[in-house]
Amino acid sequence: MNEILDLLLSDFGNALVRFFLCVCVNFIIVNRLYYKKCHRRDFYFTFILIPVAIFFLVYFMMGMDRGKATMGVGLGLFGIFGIMRYRTDTMPVREMTYLFLVVCLSVVHAMVDKESESSYFAEYAKLLIIDVIVIAAIAICEKTLKVQSTKLIQYDRPELAKPENRKQLIADLEERTGLKIMNVEVGGIDFLRDSVILRITYEGKGASNIDGQYAVRKLQWRNV
Repeated sequence: MNEILDLLLSDFGNALVRFFLCVCVNFIIVNRLYYKKCHRRDFYFTFILIPVAIFFLVYFMMGMDRGKATMGVGLGLFGIFGIMRYRTDTMPVREMTYLFLVVCLSVVHAMVDKESESSYFAEYAKLLIIDVIVIAAIAICEKTLKVQSTKLIQYDRPELAKPENRKQLIADLEERTGLKIMNVEVGGIDFLRDSVILRITYEGKGASNIDGQYAVRKLQWRNV
């Protein structure tokens, strides 16, 4: 019993408190700010669990020599994001931003260092200030910026892809999809199949729904 109490009162116990604070902050960001608008359970799962692993990875790396730990943390995070780069599905920019935020918060909570034995209050005060600033920034951006979802559509009327037929194209797409379309971009055109690949941006709840079904190079896209 005394060993458990000594463990909780040690630096590891302090790390567990910081971990609990980090989990609470990440839950607020993911559950109340991200998932409320974009009901993506796959990214929800990722945003909750990756920071847990990152926190303990960074914490135990910080147990090494201070100079070596900084290099180790940098190489470790570089390797993690390098592995995540080789994925089959492309992660949208908004989701990548949230992932970067929760990972950074985990690193900050794991690496924060007290200046003296009596500075626990200052340590937690710094963390709380950082957490409030990040949550406030995300909340302001989510409230002021409308989420615009994106879809790829294989369209069967390539003659409407001409710039002069933009209004007619948008009207036809809105009638057939029932969406309020904000922008249309034209990708690859298949004259043999009499079809064209369109990327539409529309107002509505939900995340971007772009997958790898249609392979179109970035330079091929153009506004109608």
